[in-house]
Amino acid sequence: MIIVNDVYKRYKTAHGVGRWVLEGINLTIPPKVNVGLIGSNGAGKSTLLRLIGGVDHPNKGSVQRLCRVSWPMGNGGLEGTLTGRQNAKFVCRVHGHQKDLVDRLAFIKDFSELGHAFEEPIYTYSSGMRSRLQFALSFAFNFDVYISDEVTAAGDAAFRKKAADAFKTMTDRAGLIMVAHDNKTLRQFCQAGVWLHKGKAHWFDQIDDALNAYKDSLPK
Repeated sequence: MIIVNDVYKRYKTAHGVGRWVLEGINLTIPPKVNVGLIGSNGAGKSTLLRLIGGVDHPNKGSVQRLCRVSWPMGNGGLEGTLTGRQNAKFVCRVHGHQKDLVDRLAFIKDFSELGHAFEEPIYTYSSGMRSRLQFALSFAFNFDVYISDEVTAAGDAAFRKKAADAFKTMTDRAGLIMVAHDNKTLRQFCQAGVWLHKGKAHWFDQIDDALNAYKDSLPK
């Protein structure tokens, strides 16, 4: 279970403190529920995802993770001066996988399909290559909840199918919180939805109800 309690978030800008992206967000995300975050550009979807994943912190309020939560796949978290292999080694050691390090690294390299680029620095990667590595890193470990920020859009058609198949397998044993701009992807993987609008979060038990609320809010 993940509890988002009265969370506020805003960022500093060149002109000082910016507007509140999130204002008083309250959510309880049950275990093994696949949730899609929905909203217009700038509504705070990726911001909320980072807060849930623990890679960013709210200005006010708290996020309680009463389970093992992955970092956001497809969104940051890699050290640019290190190679793909070195990044993978670091993550494996953080998660206590010293004894099976060779097997974990082999899985990550194979799943990411990076080939020789696995031995190159991250700063030489395209955004798609970064996303593929992050996807492989996340699936190298067992989490209770996986967090995805547009990662199923990474790579070519074959890799996107591979990503979709992996998500389907994962949702049999864990939960998923996803940001995707494609309604088909959200309907494919998500049961429930959270519509973010004007800094507030609205929970819907059915993903289609969340998508309809978002659609109805658009200018006619």
